[in-house]
Amino acid sequence: MAKAVKRAGRSLRNADALAAGPERDEHLHEIRKAAKRLRYATEKRTHDYVRHGTTNLFAALNVGTGEVVGECRPSRDGDTFLAFLKKAVKPHAGKEIHVVLDNLSTHTTPEVKEWLEKNPNVEFHFTPVGSSWLNQIETWFGVITRQAIRRGTFSSVKVLIKRIQNYIAHWNSNAEPFVWTATADEILAKVRLVQANIKKLLDSNAK
Repeated sequence: MAKAVKRAGRSLRNADALAAGPERDEHLHEIRKAAKRLRYATEKRTHDYVRHGTTNLFAALNVGTGEVVGECRPSRDGDTFLAFLKKAVKPHAGKEIHVVLDNLSTHTTPEVKEWLEKNPNVEFHFTPVGSSWLNQIETWFGVITRQAIRRGTFSSVKVLIKRIQNYIAHWNSNAEPFVWTATADEILAKVRLVQANIKKLLDSNAK
């Protein structure tokens, strides 16, 4: 698509310089319309697109080192989350561990709550509704999506999982922690704004 836009752009510039006569305006108008359609068209899948399946990526980011623990599972239920949680905290046994999560129901199943009671050194902190961007693992999910997954072609789920595993290994070979560029006051101000907007929306819907 980019090539088509570039060609249309070149034709437009050439027409501006060379076209003459009464048909000039109509000719330029058609070229401009074609270039605009190509430039702003939504990218679509081809007719032979085949979806080979999906996987669920569980990941935990060590905010102190930037290292990521991740694995792909076929399902995303409470039992699967708990199994991953145990794996993620195992290297830090005996230490105080703070886990930042969003508000998915799989994070608060009876089994998870029971495990937390037996492991008081692990404490959950939930991001406010609509503010999952505060969790740095969401930043990392954005990075892996852009660099390894989006626009990729995977012949099977196994190939996709292998790409993810290789990316995590590469990331950890040169891991660095994310650094906030916003101050705590700026972040909290944004959280309060989001909360206020959500409250307005809920109040409006309740009328």
